[in-house]
Formats: sequence, structure tokens, C-alpha cells
Amino acid sequence: MATFLLYESSSGFGLFEAHGLDEIGQNTEAVRSSISDLSRFGRVVQLTAFHPFESALDALNQVNAVSEGVMTDELRSFLELNLPKVKEGKKAKFSLGLAEPKLGSHIFEATKIPCQSNEFVLELLRGVRQHFDRFIKDLKPGDLEKSQLGLAHSYSRAKVKFNVNRVDNMVIQAIFLLDTLDKDINSFAMRVREWYSWHFPELVKIVNDNYLYARVSKMIDDKSKLTEEHIPMLTEVLGDEDKAKEVVEAGKASMGQDLSPVDLINVQTFAQRVMDLADYRKKLYDYLVAKMSDIAPNLAALIGEMVGARLISHAGSLTNLAKCPSSTLQILGAEKALFRALKTRGNTPKYGLIFHSSFIGRASAKNKGRIARYLANKCSIASRIDCFADGATTAFGEKLREQVEERLDFYDKGVAPRKNVDVMKEVIENLQNKGEEGEETVEAASAKKSKKKKAKGEEGEEEAMDEDKSEKKKKKEKRKMETADENEKSEKKKKKKSKAGGDEATDDGQSKKKKKKKSKSEDDDE
Repeated sequence: MATFLLYESSSGFGLFEAHGLDEIGQNTEAVRSSISDLSRFGRVVQLTAFHPFESALDALNQVNAVSEGVMTDELRSFLELNLPKVKEGKKAKFSLGLAEPKLGSHIFEATKIPCQSNEFVLELLRGVRQHFDRFIKDLKPGDLEKSQLGLAHSYSRAKVKFNVNRVDNMVIQAIFLLDTLDKDINSFAMRVREWYSWHFPELVKIVNDNYLYARVSKMIDDKSKLTEEHIPMLTEVLGDEDKAKEVVEAGKASMGQDLSPVDLINVQTFAQRVMDLADYRKKLYDYLVAKMSDIAPNLAALIGEMVGARLISHAGSLTNLAKCPSSTLQILGAEKALFRALKTRGNTPKYGLIFHSSFIGRASAKNKGRIARYLANKCSIASRIDCFADGATTAFGEKLREQVEERLDFYDKGVAPRKNVDVMKEVIENLQNKGEEGEETVEAASAKKSKKKKAKGEEGEEEAMDEDKSEKKKKKEKRKMETADENEKSEKKKKKKSKAGGDEATDDGQSKKKKKKKSKSEDDDE
């Protein structure tokens, strides 16, 4: 039984025929030993046909199709031209060796060519790849390397392409930066408190918030300059007039040491940096919320933007999170506790990152594990909808959130929740109805536009008709005048003729009478 090998190179498709495989005995070790020696390998494998690619774009399209297990029209025509024909109802006396099993199954379904992909075929293809430049005589040295490098770059670039609005990597970086900023702002704010407390120690007890403390310390600067005029400004910052008065009174009776102007300037600049970091943290949070609404709207509607972003970042991407089963998603972030429990044969953790959700905090102690399992199930559904759905909508996430609320009521009050099938059907029906309404509105708007166009067209047509009518009237009037003139002329001519040739007319009348009489007499004789 003959064996052919299909090799997809960067420069084109190559078809090779393997001879003497019975002598080798289809032993992979024997093939490996024969691959290194071209003289031995050339006796076994010989080039049958070669189909070069037309351009770099054609090469990229062919390689993409091969990687996806799809046979292109060019590959089909190449195989049908160079392989023996398979008669209907009979088995083929040859087989085609491939590196991609999916491509082989597609070729067999389309052309009935038997394909195989095993370790023995892969070793033969490895030898073909090693000596491919020797088989193709027209290739110049370095051409194959250049084509491989160019195709590798274009193939990788094509695989990296994605929807710009759905880049989950931006969410991962944003949530990491948010966590880092929280730690840094906290430590920097504590440094501001400790630094400025040497000058105004009583302010720490009055103002507890770190951000407000940095703003107040920057505003006060030197406590000895505090007067009642500063109360309105402090009230704007603190939001409480009593606290502002308390700060002024504490500044007058403060036990802190005085600082030099240079030291106060350094404290102020550092406090300003902390305030800038806090402001940037708010902007970054708004950016994260906006990105989550684009990338994973249903997951964000179900569990919140922060927890959803942490799940995506821990899984590595939204696709990886969608592939995770709900049991894995439930304990994401608690891997250390899980492996420790497996080693010590203790109780495994009930939840990981989803513990930060408000649902688990609202559940009773005995129901925390149940609601965590149920919430992980809904998060898995939401992430899969976000990952694989074509359009972005929060309808599924809102309904899943309602289901979790109903499950909490079921645990607390015993109220039976709705089934997931019914809820999903309701969501799909609502979306379809909205789509139909949108189409109707679009159709109505288009109808209005067409009516306006028709009205404008009718007005134009009416104007054109009026113009045509006026032109026709003018033409008719001209014709009437012309006919009237012609009639007058003809009448004048007749009158002139009648006056000039009256005798001729009488003679004609008498001759006609004579002719009639003659005809009558001839009839009587007959």
C-alpha cells in the first residue's frame, strides 16, 4: 500500500511518496536513524509534486486554514491532481500522511482520501522538514529561512488580533494597579500623619480619614496661623462646621513642636502627592468600571466590578475564567488553603475571591457554603455569556442576580425560587422583543423618511406637471393659431379659384349630366 506525505511549508505545499516502508517495518527508531542521512532517506522518500504559494498573504491564509483543520480549494485541487483517483465503492490503495489529524478528517470527508497521522508519519515528516531545501532544487540558499521568518511574524500577528473594545488584559493591569495603589496610599497617608503629628498631634483624633487629613494638613500649614477666618475653608473640606471649629481651637492650644518653613514645605509637597495619588485612584476605579461594562457586563452586574475584575485577573483572562467549572471558580484565590487541607486531610475552603461579594456576607453562617456554591455557578454562566456572546448586554447578569436574591430568600424564608431555564427563556424573549421593537422603530423612521421624500417628490412632480401643462397649453395654442392661419389661406385660395374658373365648373357639371344620361341609355339597350 503506497503512502504519500503532505508537508505544509512556508513556501508551498509539498507531496512526497514513501517507498520501501516494508523494509523499514514501520519502526520509528529505524526511521529516526535514517533521517539524519539524506542518501538513505532519499531512497525512501521522494518528491512527487510541489505547489508554491502565490504571495505572503496567500501563505498566511493557507497556514491559518491548516491550523484550523480546514481544507482550502487550492489544497483540494493540488491533492486531486497529484494523488491516484479513488473509485466509488472501492477502497483506496494508498494513504495520505498528515501532521494535523483535524485536517485529515476534513480531507477524508470531502474527497474520500484515507488519511493517517501517527508517530511513524510524524517522524517521516520530520525528515522531510529537515531536508526540504534539498528536495526543492529551485530554492536559493536563505529563501526558505526568510519565508519561514516572514510567515511566522504574520501568523503570530494575525493570532494576536482581537476586538479592541474587549481587551481583558487592561482589566487585569488596572485591578493590579488598584491593589498596589491602595497599599501605597495607605502607607503614604500614615507617613503624612506621623510627619505632621510632630507639629499638630491633636489633628489625628479629630480627622480620621487619610485623604481628608492630607488636605487639612496642606491647608493649615502652620498651626500658629490658624484663626476663625479658616473655619469656612475647613468646613468645605471636612463638611462639618463643628469639626472645623474644633480644629481651630485645637490649633490654638496644641502641644506640638514648631517646624521650620523648609520642613513645612516638604510636608505640604508630600501631602499633595498623596492627594494626587488618591485622585488618580478614583479615576482608575472609574476606568475599571467602564472597561468591565464593555468586557464582562453580565459578570459585573452579578457580582460587582471589583470582584469580577479580580476573578478575571486571577484566572488570567476572561476566556480562561469561562472555561473554569463552577467548583474551580468557587475557590479561586484560596489555593493555599485548598492544598493545605488536602495535605492535612482537613476541611477544604468553601470560597475564595467571591467571599468579597455582598451575597455571602448577607447569608447566615450555615448557609455561606451553599450560597457560595450557587453564586459560583451563576458567575460561571455569566462569564461564559460574556466571553462567547456576540453582543454586550447586562440582561442576563441582572436576572442571575435576581436568582441569587431569590435563593437567599429561599434559605431564610423558604420561598421557592424560579428555575434557571424559565429565567433564561424570559431574558431571551425580552431581548428578542426589544430587537423587534428596535426594527419597528427603524422601519417607522425609514417610512417617515420615505413619506417625506415622497411628499417632496410629489411636490416636485406637481410642479413639473404644472410646467408640463403650461408647456402643452402653449403648444396647443400655437397649433391652433397655425391651423387657423392655414384655414384662412386655403379659403382665400378657394375663393380666388371659384372667381377665376366659374365657367369651367359649369361645363364640368353639364358633362357629368351627359355622361350619366349616356350610361342610363346603354343600360336600357342591353
